[in-house]
Amino acid sequence: MIPGNFAYHRPADVAAAARLLQEHGDEAQLLAGGHSLIPMMKLRMAQPSHLIDLQDIAGLKGISRDGARLVIGAMTTQHELIGDALVAAAVPLLREAALQIADPQVRYVGTIGGNVANGDPGNDMPGVMQCLDASFELTGPGGTREVAARAFYEAAFTTARAEDEILTRIIVPIPKPGSGYAYLKQKRKIGDYATAAAAVLLAVESGRCTSAAIAMTNLAATPVFTEAAGAALVGTTLDEAAVGAAVAAMLAAIDPATDNRGPVEFKKHVAGLMLRRAIAEAAGRAGRGTA
Repeated sequence: MIPGNFAYHRPADVAAAARLLQEHGDEAQLLAGGHSLIPMMKLRMAQPSHLIDLQDIAGLKGISRDGARLVIGAMTTQHELIGDALVAAAVPLLREAALQIADPQVRYVGTIGGNVANGDPGNDMPGVMQCLDASFELTGPGGTREVAARAFYEAAFTTARAEDEILTRIIVPIPKPGSGYAYLKQKRKIGDYATAAAAVLLAVESGRCTSAAIAMTNLAATPVFTEAAGAALVGTTLDEAAVGAAVAAMLAAIDPATDNRGPVEFKKHVAGLMLRRAIAEAAGRAGRGTA
């Protein structure tokens, strides 16, 4: 199928885009990379009367360091994220996750803002952002505000972003030097959503885990940040008992549904495997990185 008729807008700055959103209300949709919206428009699952393309807004692009934070423009592509030396040095977990999104053709156009903003539970970056304790900058008629990634996702395709707001920047605290990290994803084929994926960030000092954050992808209506799973690792040597406790806490937090990726029990099994492997990978990297 082809999309229905719509008016196309290409504003040059955030203020103009915000005015268009306010003017056209729920008849307007923002276009970033388009990998989620355009297929929905072709299937007539989304039928905006006004399409607001953000490609020409230079202020929504770029990656910079602001003290202990990495600031990423929402229109930065996954390809740009992968190739950026600052990202690789300061927050390598982001690069590792971006390399597992779809395929190179998608990553050349798909944006980090689009990946986190539309609330698709199958997208990779929302869980990674929760693991990193990132926040999202939203700009609208009332000004600019920040919302923590851990509070942003409310239900499938439903977020804390108001209809007249634009996600403009992603702000990521830079993990302390030597943090261990991993993003592991099981999928049926290249380009597919995860059957289950695990993001892990941890620190180890004198053989014991001093901090841990864990988030899971595509195992509920939203990404799942499980504080209890991370807490199960803190103070331990990351031995089998501690890892088992973390997996048990994670399994209690997720709520997978049966679909063409498998039944619930299979997804839980895969989720446990992904988390165990991600913890082991992160532990092996702990103490070796720099930022």
